[in-house]
Amino acid sequence: MGNINDTFRSQPAVVTALVAALVGAAATGAYDYVSIRAVEESVTPVDNAPRHPVELAAPTTKNIPVFSDAQPGDCLTWDVGADATVSNFHKTDCAKDHRFEVSSRENLAAFPASEFGPEAEPPSITRQAQLREQLCKQPTIDYLKGTWDPNGRYIIAPILPQPAFWKAGDRTMLCGVQAPNDQGIPQLTRGKAAEQDQSRAAYPGQCIAVDRANATKIVDCQADHALEITQVVDLKQQFPETTPTVDEQDEYLKPICQQAAQDYVGGDDNLYNSTLESFWTVIQPRSWEGGSHTAKCALIKSSEDGFATLNGSAKGEFTINGAPPPPQPPRRPLRNPPPEDAAEDNQPAPEAPEAPAPQVPAPELADNENPPPPPLPLGP
Repeated sequence: MGNINDTFRSQPAVVTALVAALVGAAATGAYDYVSIRAVEESVTPVDNAPRHPVELAAPTTKNIPVFSDAQPGDCLTWDVGADATVSNFHKTDCAKDHRFEVSSRENLAAFPASEFGPEAEPPSITRQAQLREQLCKQPTIDYLKGTWDPNGRYIIAPILPQPAFWKAGDRTMLCGVQAPNDQGIPQLTRGKAAEQDQSRAAYPGQCIAVDRANATKIVDCQADHALEITQVVDLKQQFPETTPTVDEQDEYLKPICQQAAQDYVGGDDNLYNSTLESFWTVIQPRSWEGGSHTAKCALIKSSEDGFATLNGSAKGEFTINGAPPPPQPPRRPLRNPPPEDAAEDNQPAPEAPEAPAPQVPAPELADNENPPPPPLPLGP
């Protein structure tokens, strides 16, 4: 999984965690190469470093010109079979569905010391990770004109020729960006990457699990999870020209996410009895300036060490750390106000309404008194 700089906030409890992506993190590579997402332990993990290589389909000669002729700005796509094999690799309009946007071309045959000479084997996974850093990263950032959030939805990746083409002498390496999902498959996207919101996608009704290593992935809500998404908010609409501070985002998101929590479970009483808490992300400056502008509202249950374990959707029956939500003290409703024409009808005024019973809020942790713990890096 990748890292993010988004901070999750809730009220009354403040929980700080770096929950990656809310979609997508470990991606496998693109077309016919052993993805550098399978970085070995001997290599320092890089931003959104790849994890799992793909089993690829056999090469066909029609792929050669497409691969060799691809230029910066071109978009490529391919089909992914149920067994993760790749086929039908071709160039397409970037406005249409595609899986890879080319940022630069590199000729490995020009590499010093004949490392990739005519008889050389394709680079190992470890070497591919190094080549990504050496040859792909900066050209891709320059291509995107800086509009890239290293903790966002897009990762920088290389594509190497299929083994048969490599053996025939093709030493082209294409650098570019792709948007993987939790299973490591580059997803279909539309439009140029620099023009898209870089935030990792998440949608209302999705649930997010956080493992012991603080890696996250989307799971079925009937499985153990820590968060349930209630709403996504485009902060660019509220802050079109400036990078908002954390306090400004908090002030704007708090009422939106509290209302989203109530609407999601069917009202304030349901939310109160659920014992769940409203929760939201704030975007750190580096991610904002890299193009991430979407915050997520969610429901969580905080615990001493961060998140409690939820199972089941908040819209139905669910458990918190294996038990149903504990019964809550009833809240006394306000009586109906007296009718406006009561005095005109010479009717006795109704009794003054009794003061409502005090609510039982969760303990509040003020930011200035109990600052959140330092961010926790989440994977890979």
